[in-house]
Amino acid sequence: MKPLKSVIYSDIPRPDRALLARASEFGVADLHGALGVIAGRMCLMGPSMRPIAPRQRLCGPAITAWNYPGDNLAIHAALNTAQAGDVLVFTNGGGHQGALWGDVACGFAVKKGVAGAVVHGAVRDTDAVRELGFPVWSTHISVEQPDKRGPAAVNVPIVVDGVLVEPGDIIAADADGVVVIPQALLAKAVEGAEARAANEVKVRARIAAGELPLDILGLRTVIENAGIEQIKGAWKDDL
Repeated sequence: MKPLKSVIYSDIPRPDRALLARASEFGVADLHGALGVIAGRMCLMGPSMRPIAPRQRLCGPAITAWNYPGDNLAIHAALNTAQAGDVLVFTNGGGHQGALWGDVACGFAVKKGVAGAVVHGAVRDTDAVRELGFPVWSTHISVEQPDKRGPAAVNVPIVVDGVLVEPGDIIAADADGVVVIPQALLAKAVEGAEARAANEVKVRARIAAGELPLDILGLRTVIENAGIEQIKGAWKDDL
């Protein structure tokens, strides 16, 4: 393993465009569920990672930037390497010191066609960013002035809100949260999401026809096999 150092890599591994387009058709819930219990949970950022505006969504490859706490030099270097459709993913360890993202950088990102930003740390100028229509998820909002001195690392593996993000990983985000899909799991996630979406169409049709979710999902058998006692009556009657 190479020693850790300040470094800026200009390129990232890029996913198959057709698979990426298919992934973009689905929400975080379906993609997360399609990854399975273990990978799905490992790839899902925590609930503190929230969108700064309603009805935001994105899906694209990650441009990563590690920032020293209180500093945001790395985000400017990352923005310089980003291409249209990329997702900027930043961390300073998750602290609120030194805003990582604001309206000036955001304006340039919009001009480049960047898909959005996921910030493990603070953002500011949120009203202006919303007016620009640029999707942003963050764990903090703070106007605290950042330094621009480094150290910095761009397009290297980083940990963002507890999730490993490697350059080129697919970032999918919406109102429900943010999921990170390694390229090796992208086909599985897409195929699983398509199957889940098709099944949900059938389930909704059966509910509309009068069936109960308990029966459609086979949960009566699950309850019985779990040994859960079912009692007719109120809990006070059982005292």
